[in-house]
Amino acid sequence: MDYKTRITPAKEDAVKALKDEFSQYTGYIFTDYRGMTVEQITALRRTLMKKDAAYRVVKNRFAKIALAELNNQADNQLVGPTAIALVRGDEANVVAKELFAAGKEGTPIQVKGAMLDGKFFSPQEVEAFSKLPTKLELIASLMGTMKAPVQKLAATLLAYVEKHGGSVSATEEN
Repeated sequence: MDYKTRITPAKEDAVKALKDEFSQYTGYIFTDYRGMTVEQITALRRTLMKKDAAYRVVKNRFAKIALAELNNQADNQLVGPTAIALVRGDEANVVAKELFAAGKEGTPIQVKGAMLDGKFFSPQEVEAFSKLPTKLELIASLMGTMKAPVQKLAATLLAYVEKHGGSVSATEEN
């Protein structure tokens, strides 16, 4: 006897709601939340909300269908108890950092993998990705590097002016 899933309007609505929510995000980090308390999940949700991300406990079957309708296949990650961190734009590694930080602080969370910009990441790759500097940190580093030569020139000129007592004679100018 073959088992056939009965499609009900409630299930269709649940899948549609997930699809609508998933479509607002560009990345998904899959986690196993087994052993987490309600307080820990709530604290993690609040932390991720500040990073413009969401953390949802999902029913695997509904999530598979919703992601498939968005042309994303995540069957390997959607096994067992699953919660998904939904990420927008360049905040993916910041969210991954928060998930790994929560794990180090004693929250029993385990990253199963991720799908970012249509590419799959293993748990090890997600951890490596979380250790990369953020976009703002890279920009700040670049700006510091670009500013250094100008700053050194200004300091050298100031030292020259101070050495000569603030005045430069006409013979030195030529």
